[in-house]
Amino acid sequence: MFRMTIKAFNKLGKAEKTKQLLACCGSSTWADLMVKQFPFSGEADLVNAATDVWYNQCNSIDWLESFTNHPKIGDLKSLTNKFAGKEQASVAAASKKTIKALADANAAYEAKFGFIFIVCATGKTATEMLCLLEDRLSNTIGEELHIAMGEQMKITILRFQKLITEGDWRVLKQGQLTTHVLDTSVGKPGIGISVRLQIPVNGVWQSIAQGITNSDGRVGDLLPAQKKLAHGNYKLVFDTGSYFAAQKIKGFYPEVEIQFIVFDDAHYHVPLLVNPFGYSTYRGS
Repeated sequence: MFRMTIKAFNKLGKAEKTKQLLACCGSSTWADLMVKQFPFSGEADLVNAATDVWYNQCNSIDWLESFTNHPKIGDLKSLTNKFAGKEQASVAAASKKTIKALADANAAYEAKFGFIFIVCATGKTATEMLCLLEDRLSNTIGEELHIAMGEQMKITILRFQKLITEGDWRVLKQGQLTTHVLDTSVGKPGIGISVRLQIPVNGVWQSIAQGITNSDGRVGDLLPAQKKLAHGNYKLVFDTGSYFAAQKIKGFYPEVEIQFIVFDDAHYHVPLLVNPFGYSTYRGS
């Protein structure tokens, strides 16, 4: 079995490069532009180029084209036949009830937005997937396009790793922004809390990334690996109201909003320490 290296990838012919790139991201424009970026000095260089082309040289038409190459998250037939061993492998073990709920939510999502639900499912449970899907249904189509294209880039990077099996992927860094939630009322992680990253657009805050806290209370993949944020104002919105309501606790804050400024290229970790009647935050490392 041939084991691909970054040097071997660089040496492929144009047609084969395009074929392999399209297997990682189904946008023909992105693949054509990426072919022009060769050669790559290493894995990080490949990911940086892929991210730059995707975010800065592609548009909604290209993003939508890539979405058509994915199976539906929650489609009953796709869950049964395709998800085991794929990016969505965690869904395959879901209960019939959860699968049915995923199918229903996915149908509602596609009916509203006109494209299928895109999420990088690696490391997420079926319950987390369902929560994300239902939560994202409240977004505008513009918000969803930007969130879904970010999820596509995460998937693309995973597929790079499967393609270049002899690569040193340890060189990749987390996206520039991470967060975690600690429920100080019990001294435990805040699990299953929806988190939105927003930017001001014409005076209105709009979501550009969205995640849900895991069993450690963390969202480590709000952004794709290596992704840097443009300098400026941002806001993290935590759905603390639903979190406490699920525990039958009356909380004072339906949401917690944390505004902050990105002014350099260093890593930003913005945690939330919360209880039903108060919260605090700081810039971590």
